[in-house]
Amino acid sequence: MTRSATHIHAAGYSLNLVGLLGFLIVVVWAMVAITAPWITPYPIGEIVDFDYFGPISDKFWLGTDYLGRDILSRILMGARYTVGISLVAVTLSCSLGVTLGMTAAVVGGWLDTILSRLLDALNSIPSKLFGLVVVAGVGSSIPVLILTLGVIYTPGAFRFARALAVNINTMDFVTVARARGEGTFFLIRSEVLPNIIGPVLADLGLRFVFTVLLLSGLSFLGLGVQPPDADWGALVRENIGGLPFGAPAVIFPSVAIASLTIGVNLLIDNLPQKIRDRSN
Repeated sequence: MTRSATHIHAAGYSLNLVGLLGFLIVVVWAMVAITAPWITPYPIGEIVDFDYFGPISDKFWLGTDYLGRDILSRILMGARYTVGISLVAVTLSCSLGVTLGMTAAVVGGWLDTILSRLLDALNSIPSKLFGLVVVAGVGSSIPVLILTLGVIYTPGAFRFARALAVNINTMDFVTVARARGEGTFFLIRSEVLPNIIGPVLADLGLRFVFTVLLLSGLSFLGLGVQPPDADWGALVRENIGGLPFGAPAVIFPSVAIASLTIGVNLLIDNLPQKIRDRSN
């Protein structure tokens, strides 16, 4: 193992310092999401300051919101909702989309045609409009948000995985496995998936960013996590009226959203080429 000023080398992979910075940002927010109930200075729904939109102080490191609640505590707990909901939703969408994409590529024929046309039709609906209609019609809850976000990003994951799997499906080792009499499940699990897992993981990271931004947008419109709980988008929405005289209550949740999305993008953009192209 060697170390230089610009790259970190480990297990045959090289991650440059920009990628390492992105990785650290993601890890920090993941740890905050996991430990939020134990590290928040105050209960998130408790009014701790009679001066609403209170300034930054030794007692309130990021000030207070429109009701006098601690902004730092609400941002830390908001990470649990923003990161948690987005991660579960993107895992659901990518798992379903990748599975359907590989199946369509390997089986082909009428199944490929039907799945492609159905998911193309779903993909043609604007994501925010679809989310608004579903959440407004059914009601906002965490399960509804997860399912809605998962459905929205399944078609994209399907198209991406299918495009990769179609190329793998034409290779000699797949032809040999099919000639041996191997079934569809074996081909997908042992031949196709190991050869597309790297790009699929990189795509999952990008879809996680899209999910965070869409969830924040829905919450800003009042259709996300409901009070007294709040994700970062909801924190911006509920304090936006105090921007002229309570800017920290709006700025810091916005910075949290930006830092997470930028961190994930930095990590993905600087992944080693070996990981992005193929998992060995």
